Amino acid sequence: MVVGILKRLLGSNRNVGYEEARELAAHADPQVRAELAGRRDLRPEILYFLAEDDNAEVRRQVAANHQTPPQGNLLLAGDRDEAVRSDLAGKIARLAPGLTAHEQDRLRRTTYEAIEMLARDSLPKVREILAQALKDVADAPPEVIRRLARDVEIAVAGPVLQFSPVLTDEDLLEIIEGGPIPGALAAISQRAQVNVRVADAIAATEDIDAIAVLLGNASAQIREETLDRLIDRAVDIEDWHKPLVSRPVLPAKAAVKLARFVAANLLQTLAERNDLDRESTVAVAAAVRRRLDEMELGGPAKAEAKKAADDSAAMVRARQLHAEDRLDESTIDAALAGNELAFVTAALAVLADLPVGVLRKTIQTQSAKGIVAITWKAGLSMSLCVQLQAKLLRLPQARIVRGREGAFPLTPDEMVWQLEFLSE
Repeated sequence: MVVGILKRLLGSNRNVGYEEARELAAHADPQVRAELAGRRDLRPEILYFLAEDDNAEVRRQVAANHQTPPQGNLLLAGDRDEAVRSDLAGKIARLAPGLTAHEQDRLRRTTYEAIEMLARDSLPKVREILAQALKDVADAPPEVIRRLARDVEIAVAGPVLQFSPVLTDEDLLEIIEGGPIPGALAAISQRAQVNVRVADAIAATEDIDAIAVLLGNASAQIREETLDRLIDRAVDIEDWHKPLVSRPVLPAKAAVKLARFVAANLLQTLAERNDLDRESTVAVAAAVRRRLDEMELGGPAKAEAKKAADDSAAMVRARQLHAEDRLDESTIDAALAGNELAFVTAALAVLADLPVGVLRKTIQTQSAKGIVAITWKAGLSMSLCVQLQAKLLRLPQARIVRGREGAFPLTPDEMVWQLEFLSE
């Protein structure tokens, strides 16, 4: 008997009539009632009736059903079963856009009340489901978003603080000033847009982790004065060094300051920045050299520091020659002959307008086709490229790629592909 009923209910092409639905809603077997509650062709009053069912699985089906009337959702928002409320939160959050606390439409107001109840639920998982569903909804109810953003659980507050477009700068500043929970400032620091006032407020806190995240956020608008103060504080905070050195815009004064205390590998990153003018680049190089002279290093650390200094000096020299229009093929040819490989690497990066990391990857992988593409982009000849393969990549003669009569052996499209691959 029950099996036959279930087969009829599970049939996708058969509608259940009102009278039949009433009878099935009162069926003694909870499995029958649960299957009925999951259908999309029921009248609202049947679903509302089932929302008060004694069986939790029946109520879960009603909670997940998009045809459930707002009154049923409101009833289930206070359900004693955690799973019912969790399922309801996952569904009802998608009904939230456009709702406000002052909606005149009675049904919409009822849905809003259900969302408010879920946002105050005692179970963090329910609130987390709601927060995840609403975190990037532009017209989610502001009152609910502000409540979730101030939740005591970071799993709830975090997604909203990081992503919600509903939160204003004033909301964020109020949260920052109100002694937020651990992790909240870091979540705010990761927002796609962190405006100046918010960045200043985070920078003024003692939250080292959040400030590290802020510095690593390329879209965060950090004033030069704020950056300068953070650099002064950063001497003993190593977690800030790398994001500071890697900021998309770094004033010359800041770069010179950083050169006085960051590690040797970061000194090299500083020297390779292409946003500094010639005078600033020279000043950074000088600071790097003084710093290395003051270091008492031995073994691998000394070798690393020396390499960083050599690479920095090579990049400064390459940029200076390029600015004076004196960085040409004969200069690189002479450097190759003298085994000045750091300078050759820097010169190719400057002429081809590529990050020096692309050159290093090409050298490390001994990519003959890669160096062909770089030579082409740098505006140099194929004959020089043959020398680069032999002396910079250290390829044996059998592996060197050659062109006919001075022509490049790859098509322009193939060389562009090589450059894109190496840049990944």
